[in-house]
Amino acid sequence: MSYQVEIEPTGDVVEVQDGQTILDAALRQGVYIPHACSHGLCGTCKVEILEGEVDYGAASPFALMDMEKDEGKCLACTATPMEDCAIEADIDEDPDAKSIPVKDFMGTVVEVKDLTPRIKGIFIELDEEIEFQAGQYVQYHVPGFEEPRAFSLCNSSNDKKIVELNISLVPDGEATPWIHKNVKVGARRKVSGPYGRFFVRESAQKPMIFFAGGSGLSSPKSMILEQLENGSKQEITLFHGARNEEELYYADLFRDLEQKHENFTYVPVLSDEDTPSWEGKKGFVNDAAKEVFENDFSGKKAYLCGPPPMIDACITTLMRGRLYEKDIYTEKFFSKADLNAENQRSPLFKSI
Repeated sequence: MSYQVEIEPTGDVVEVQDGQTILDAALRQGVYIPHACSHGLCGTCKVEILEGEVDYGAASPFALMDMEKDEGKCLACTATPMEDCAIEADIDEDPDAKSIPVKDFMGTVVEVKDLTPRIKGIFIELDEEIEFQAGQYVQYHVPGFEEPRAFSLCNSSNDKKIVELNISLVPDGEATPWIHKNVKVGARRKVSGPYGRFFVRESAQKPMIFFAGGSGLSSPKSMILEQLENGSKQEITLFHGARNEEELYYADLFRDLEQKHENFTYVPVLSDEDTPSWEGKKGFVNDAAKEVFENDFSGKKAYLCGPPPMIDACITTLMRGRLYEKDIYTEKFFSKADLNAENQRSPLFKSI
């Protein structure tokens, strides 16, 4: 049995199988609904039920309060229709967004690389090509774990057969210690995607500033490679923050790109002051950017990926330097570990 769900304001109609969530059905049919965690925890995919009945599913009472249910709201990532329905989602038109249906892919691990003492690069050769926009992510299905884990695609979108995932070890986590210990070349793995609304706004034709910290380098690496390979002439600057040189991975790649492309600038920044041999920037990426751009970011587009404290500091610096919400983009996907009070989106902003 299946049901039809009409999605306003776009007017798209998706076919939802019995027991399938509205979000999963929409994404697999190339219809975008804003989302982040995909597990009923963050509330990003909250929609209004205009017609019909749904089963609310395992929605967190913090993400969807009883009062909101009474008002006719549900979470698209947990709600399953009980009849034909109509919903309204907060969908913004974006000329640079591509409608790429989510699919499941099987692949073989062909390389495992220690990028830093706590970040592994896992390269998976897929059985079929994956279409995605640089900056998007996939759900990586971990053997023995019910819920997949979200990891950004690190390779250029021009590389559709072998995908790279950079996986940072979370010592008190569940899945990443297992992955670091057990992933081996030759293993068969399943990934689903692409997900996310993080990509370069090419139609703006504005200089780009990327901020990356930790394994948050994945999306900027993919986006920058894509732009340079496709012949972008816009100025591109990457601020890459790390604690020390050991954590500063892919530095040689970016230095090589800087030599080959006049429009690309690489600014690595180390936060550990006890690095006497380091001749580059020290401190934090937002302070380095403030110095390089002389506290004037107007006329740029900024893309931020990394730990929440870094993103918050960068947003503050950018806005003080005359760059505002419509030109600032942050990567948004969450795990259960991420979803605490400190990491919730600010109520002052719609998109950051």
